[in-house]
Amino acid sequence: MKQRILNGLKQGAIYVAIFLVISAGVDWWRGKDIPKVQLPELQGVSVQGEPLNLKALSEDQAVLVYFWGSWCGVCNFVSPSVDTMSDYFPVITVALSSGEAPEVSQYLKDNDYSFDVLNDPDYEIGAQWAVQVTPSILVVKNNEVEHIATGYVSLFGMWWRMYFS
Repeated sequence: MKQRILNGLKQGAIYVAIFLVISAGVDWWRGKDIPKVQLPELQGVSVQGEPLNLKALSEDQAVLVYFWGSWCGVCNFVSPSVDTMSDYFPVITVALSSGEAPEVSQYLKDNDYSFDVLNDPDYEIGAQWAVQVTPSILVVKNNEVEHIATGYVSLFGMWWRMYFS
């Protein structure tokens, strides 16, 4: 019986390791075109009216940068975690092709999100950053990308990326 349990745990650990390797490979492939250093400028006035400047904000601290869309199904599962992260860490989000500022503001209000949003109705910022997948999450420190994750990312996944940056 004991041997059976150990074999099950071993097999489970192998599956987890395989999943993590494949997941890391997919994130690398999806994010390979995103600049890591000499980042494009990410600044402006949020839809909430707050001035945002990634370069200034990321000096000596990690900043979570979240590219999302109101039309993105996976973003509906990730955005609540980003909203929680914004209570503890600096967060800048970019709404890609999600409409004009009033529409984005209404979306935030309807979903009770409080994170800062730069609106990118024409995908100009997304193109500058070579974002090909939503959601895309970057951890930026000293204006350099420390971590990239694409697709679904759990709250725990965001926490550890911020913690190790």
